[in-house]
Amino acid sequence: MSDSPLHTLDPLERFSRRAAAYARHRPDYPPSAIEAVLKGVGNGGEIVVADVGAGTGISSRMLAERGARVRAVEPNAAMCSLIPPDPRIEPVAGGAESLPFDEGSIDLVTAFQSFHWFDPERFLAEAHRVLRPRGRIALVWNERDDERDPFTADYRRIVREASGNHPAESRMEQTAPLYASSLFTNARRSVFPHRQILDRDALLGRLLSISYLPHEGEAWERLAAAMLELHARRADSDGRVALVYETRVYLAERALRDFDVEPTGR
Repeated sequence: MSDSPLHTLDPLERFSRRAAAYARHRPDYPPSAIEAVLKGVGNGGEIVVADVGAGTGISSRMLAERGARVRAVEPNAAMCSLIPPDPRIEPVAGGAESLPFDEGSIDLVTAFQSFHWFDPERFLAEAHRVLRPRGRIALVWNERDDERDPFTADYRRIVREASGNHPAESRMEQTAPLYASSLFTNARRSVFPHRQILDRDALLGRLLSISYLPHEGEAWERLAAAMLELHARRADSDGRVALVYETRVYLAERALRDFDVEPTGR
């Protein structure tokens, strides 16, 4: 399993039993990162976003709050059912490798905390197909900053041990296919600081949202005990701890083909 591409490890159903915990306990993204994703997209009109691997709609909601019209693409029915009702968000059942949109109909394709579960070449080809000329792709991850924060380092150590060093723990941020692709140009990275404040129950809920960790039985009991011991050592006077992240944003523009016609307006 350690050498298997992540998109071969049951990405469709692995979150079915984690959907509620995912919706409640996964971190959001810093406003500065969302602004970077959206800045300069579109021609002054309404931005149409395909948020692929939208999960329970954490990123979709943040994009919609900034005025985008979001098509939240999620193949897992349990996750898709928890996307919050919003007139600017349209939940769409679909997969990253076969996007249910017309050619050139999307301004921005995003993948928040999800690109590592896709077949990268097939997804990038689909993103290129559905994007308008000069449209943009954005790949975003919250990466735990365990090099500078002691609590986050201890949290990650416990998670890695409990997961049997699952490959997703070390291979989430996979950007080489984007940089190597001839379908996109001007690939670049920006990094934004972020924190998730958790009390005791939310810390356990955060564990339950991770697809490759145990969630019941003796293995779960050992994991929970280790994390609660860490919480007891590191919590502040209000019983809270902070997971520290670097939110890493990778942007690139759709490469033009010889027969593309650039839009002159909306």
